[in-house]
Amino acid sequence: MIQFFRRLFDRLYNAPYVLLVSTMLFWAGNATLGRYAAGYFPPVALGTLRWAIAALILLPFAWPYLRADWPVIRKNVWMLTALSLLSISAYNTLSYYGLQYTEVVNSVILQSVGTPLVLVFTFLIYGDKISFRQAAGILIAFAGIMLIVSRGELSALLEYRFNAGDFILLLAIAAYSLYSALLKRRPPLHPLSFVTLTMGWGAILLLPFYAAEIATGYTVPLEPRALLILAYVVIFPSLLAHFFFFRGVELIGPNRAAPTMYTIPVLASLMAIFFLGERLYPFHIAGFALVLAGVVLATRQPPAAAPAEVKI
Repeated sequence: MIQFFRRLFDRLYNAPYVLLVSTMLFWAGNATLGRYAAGYFPPVALGTLRWAIAALILLPFAWPYLRADWPVIRKNVWMLTALSLLSISAYNTLSYYGLQYTEVVNSVILQSVGTPLVLVFTFLIYGDKISFRQAAGILIAFAGIMLIVSRGELSALLEYRFNAGDFILLLAIAAYSLYSALLKRRPPLHPLSFVTLTMGWGAILLLPFYAAEIATGYTVPLEPRALLILAYVVIFPSLLAHFFFFRGVELIGPNRAAPTMYTIPVLASLMAIFFLGERLYPFHIAGFALVLAGVVLATRQPPAAAPAEVKI
């Protein structure tokens, strides 16, 4: 039996696409579960407890690296705080909050626009030039967003009758895109140090908001369903997804791994339709097509020029 599980682990550990698709499935499940928990599990509590527990689980394994990296951590405390705040504190909590007001289908399609937003932030922060092709891709993706948030109705664009949840999700996506752009300035820490530190520090930064949420009487119900929700978000989209994704990228590289992220809207939409009874409308499909086209156009690398022929 031990040999069977060892062979199974070795096979999984060296199967990049199984690891990557599993990661996308976990993240899609997180969006679906976030919508399911809306109005039942407080969003700040879910974000705080998720990352605090995940950090505590990782702490014994990360402790030697955290001790070795302490001088670097202390020197870069403000940058690490910004990265923790944007990724762990803001992005996840705002996503859970936005899912109280909008559908999972909207959520996962809107998140696809994060890649073009990173280009915008790298231009604003570092002055990286945006090519005509990238600018066109950003505009096409933006058109897709407008189609989705307006529910395909031009009158909504003219009268500003938008779903508040969509805009909260766009704020979350903007926070994570800024985080992605700032990763260029990430201090040289061991990966386990960095992941554990940002998880734990991000959870600590949420504590004042968690206290305010409790003060309003919005508390976690102490019952099996709440514990199962918490267990899922800690184990699958937090811990396993991180390591599955890192291992998958290690095996096949970021360029081949990146397209698997386009499966998230499909997987999450199927889950939302099957488990939550949501409906897929034509404007969802048209909006996603525009966003996807914009992302591909903005991120596609131009073909390398053929080497010049050397004449002797």
